[in-house]
Amino acid sequence: MANSRLNLKRRRIRSFFLLADKAETTREKLQNELETKGLTYIQMKLPVAEITAELEKKLKEKVEKNILNAKIREAREEDLESIRDIHNRAWMTAGEPFRPVTLDTIKKIYDHPDTQILIAKVYGTDAGFIILDFEGENKEIGVIAGLGVLPRFQRKGLGTVIGMAAWNYFKEKGVKELRCEVHVDNKVSYNFIKSIGFREYDRKTYTRDDFLIEEDDD
Repeated sequence: MANSRLNLKRRRIRSFFLLADKAETTREKLQNELETKGLTYIQMKLPVAEITAELEKKLKEKVEKNILNAKIREAREEDLESIRDIHNRAWMTAGEPFRPVTLDTIKKIYDHPDTQILIAKVYGTDAGFIILDFEGENKEIGVIAGLGVLPRFQRKGLGTVIGMAAWNYFKEKGVKELRCEVHVDNKVSYNFIKSIGFREYDRKTYTRDDFLIEEDDD
């Protein structure tokens, strides 16, 4: 039963970001890939023990120099509409296969006890969010499950700011390992994640059945 709920949670999050992070591939290719052979993701991890003081200092300095001066907060239920709007605006203009997300989908993710959503506010506007997930018997694995940034704040360092906030949150919770996954064709994201210490440990191919397409699952 526990594994069934875990798989359902993962499929909901996957559906939330369905085809949303493959910036270097075309709409037609991705749709065909999902329908035929599936989408392959590189699984990456970074043991917390390997995060050096030098690396942490470097990332903190990068965040401190960011001119956006974003304010980070933990999402509350009244923030769910804002998260929906950021998601829909972020990928409606991304040249990717796009399916508007519903409040019901977001609420099911938000309500899961092992999931946390952080929101970044810039100049009085909610500009980005990140979904964090905890896995493992003792919640010792922190998973960066997805990130969304409004188009006008993309490529301005906001993703790094939000990522650092996620690391601080995980650190406070005492996680032992960080994990994320990236599509095989997304070289920009892969190279960035690798540059901060993550390394590949597996590859997984997801078929359409691995995505929660319908909204009526309980």
